[in-house]
Formats: sequence, structure tokens, C-alpha cells
Amino acid sequence: MKNGFSRTIGLAAAVTGVASATAGEWSGYVTAESRLYERSPLQSEQKEGPSAAVIFEPEYYTDWDDGDRAFEFTPYFRWDSHDSERNLVDARELSYLIVNGDWEVRFGVSKVFWGVAESQHLVDTVNQTDLVASPDGEDKLGQPMVHVVRVTPLGDFEFFLLPGFRERTFPGREGRLRSSLWVDTDNPIYESAAEDGHVDGALRWFNVIGDFDVGLHYFRGTNREPILTPGIDSGGATVLRPFYEQMDQAGLDLQYTRGGLLLKLEALARETTSTEHSAMVGGFEYTFYGIGGSVVDAGLLVEGHFDSRGANAPTAFNKDVFVGTRLTWNDDADTAVVAGGFADLDNGSVFARVEFERRIGNSRKLELEVQKLTNISTRDPFFGLRRDSYLQLSLSQYW
Repeated sequence: MKNGFSRTIGLAAAVTGVASATAGEWSGYVTAESRLYERSPLQSEQKEGPSAAVIFEPEYYTDWDDGDRAFEFTPYFRWDSHDSERNLVDARELSYLIVNGDWEVRFGVSKVFWGVAESQHLVDTVNQTDLVASPDGEDKLGQPMVHVVRVTPLGDFEFFLLPGFRERTFPGREGRLRSSLWVDTDNPIYESAAEDGHVDGALRWFNVIGDFDVGLHYFRGTNREPILTPGIDSGGATVLRPFYEQMDQAGLDLQYTRGGLLLKLEALARETTSTEHSAMVGGFEYTFYGIGGSVVDAGLLVEGHFDSRGANAPTAFNKDVFVGTRLTWNDDADTAVVAGGFADLDNGSVFARVEFERRIGNSRKLELEVQKLTNISTRDPFFGLRRDSYLQLSLSQYW
């Protein structure tokens, strides 16, 4: 078990002693998942054929003193048949909440979300990305934190103390969705002498002003996005080692709502030892209600991506356009589809994604996901994944 994870669990476990004896309730889900890849892998070490995974995420929650005290525990377990780096035991939540008037304090392990965009969560900085869970970057690891909120007429002021760092997950030697060189997560490099014990901090202000939702933040600490540098593993093979720099980042998330129209913007400016850059994602979502007299709603999504580093950006979304749709049937089964594609305006690469979900009865949910890579340029960060288009089927049981 890695030292960083051990410290995470150790810090989180310390809050369990403050939970009330009041009986809480358990909920959660277990998911059976399978991925079927369109083509055989590029690398000989990667396993052929469909993969299977099981995910188990129970949740315990209790509160008392009229909700002014609360305790939440959400462990997370994942097992994968092809890639041992997808196997994971994590605490997504293990936190104690105190509310006192206009003050809220949460400490332990928790998750927070910043941002408004659909196609990329650019400013969502606090929690580390669980990249092997899904390439869309929406899954996050639990983060040790002390999170203080002061609610005022001028908005919510949030203060974060973040002791300990979680490394990003990457596919292993035998896994798919990786480049020709696999990432050696057992040998990360840190700019800080404290390594994964560095204490980070963040401030955020959020307010609703008329039709605008506005968030501003400042973050100082370990960059959640590592630079992948060539290295040699213990067996003499060439690998990529993640290098985690220190960074200062200021960011904005802004949304305007008027009827069926949402205008969205996320932007940041980041400074590290190696670079200073800015990036943004912005666009709109317009929903057409009751298409053709039916109960189906259809949303049109258009967002643009920009990164000042241009072709040198380690992200694929440096000069791209995303166009998609969101279909909601408004039926008893909560049937919904989100589909769209990214087009790189510099090299012509296309990355398309379809997500379908539908509830079966009262406690089961079927999900279908398609990730398709087309015409991937040799200059695109996705070039090493060009044979990794896949279809994923998931069936979840909730309780």
C-alpha cells in the first residue's frame, strides 16, 4: 500500500470517533461492468479481448442536532480482470460536518466539485482524477481536507486546508487506454521535498447574482496534472514517471441562466516552475422542451477549448470544439442520452462519446458508453490510444 494512501486512510479514520451513536442509514450500489474494444491493442503486453470489472460503493450517513452535525462514510472498491492498476480501495468520503449558524466545517476525507462546463471540468482542482475509472475525468479520488464555509449576504467564502496528496491513477502495463510507454505510478517525482506530504491550500468565493452563478478560486500546492517524463524502471524498461510540480492557480467558473439557455465559462491562469499558461472552456447549452409535442427534451451543447501552450499542451483539448446533444425522455425509467464529439481545429482528430442510461425497475440501472477515436493525428496526445475505441456496458444494483 502506498504511503500517500496510508496517510489518507489514517487521517480519515481519525474522524470516526466523533460520529454520533444515532442510527444512520446505508445506501449505495454494486456495478458489473464490461468493456469491448473495437480493435486489438497496439502493445504486445496489453491483454486482448473484453475486460470485466466489479465496483462496490456503499454509503453510510447519519446526522443529529437538527442536521447541525453529520457523519458520512463512502468506501469505494474496484476490481478489474485485465489491469491490476484499475484495482482500487479508496475512501471517497469519510468526514464529519459541523454547522454553527453561518459557519460550516467539514474535516476528514471528502470530495468537492467546481465548474459548469459539460465537456471538460477545467477548474475542478481539489480532488485528484481517477483516470482509470473513465477517460472523461469525472471520477475523483477522496482528498483529506479541512473545509470551512462562511455563508454571507455577499456570497459563500470557502477555505480549504489539504494535508496529503493523492497521485493520479494511470493504466498499467497490461491495461488499455495507454500510450506505447506505460506510466510507472510506483516511482513518482515531486518538486516539493515533502513529496506527497505537502500541505496545499485553496480559497473560493461563490455567489448567485441575478441570472449569474459566479465562482472565483485561488489554489496553491501540488499540481494535480503531472508531467510525464521518460525514465527507467527496475527491470531496465523505458517508462513514463509522473512529475508533480508546485503551482499557483487562479480560476473562474461562470454560468448565465435564462429560460432554456445556459451560457458557461471556465477559465484559469496557472504558474509552475516550468511554465505559465492560461486555459478556458466555454459555450452554451440550449434546451428545447417537449419536442414535437412529446415529453422528450433535447438540449444542444456547443463548447470551445483553448490552451495558451498550443501544440505543446499535454492535454488534447488545446484548440478544440465540442458539439453534442442531451436527450431526456422524462419517463418513469429516467431514460437519458448525452452524445457529442470533439474536433481538433489544428490536426483534424475527432473523439466522440455517447452515454446512455435507463433505470430498470426501482433499484437497477443500465448504462451504455461508447468512446470512439477517429482520424487521430500523430501530433495528437490521443495518438497512442488510436486503437482503443470501446463500448462499455454496466448494470448497477442500488439499495
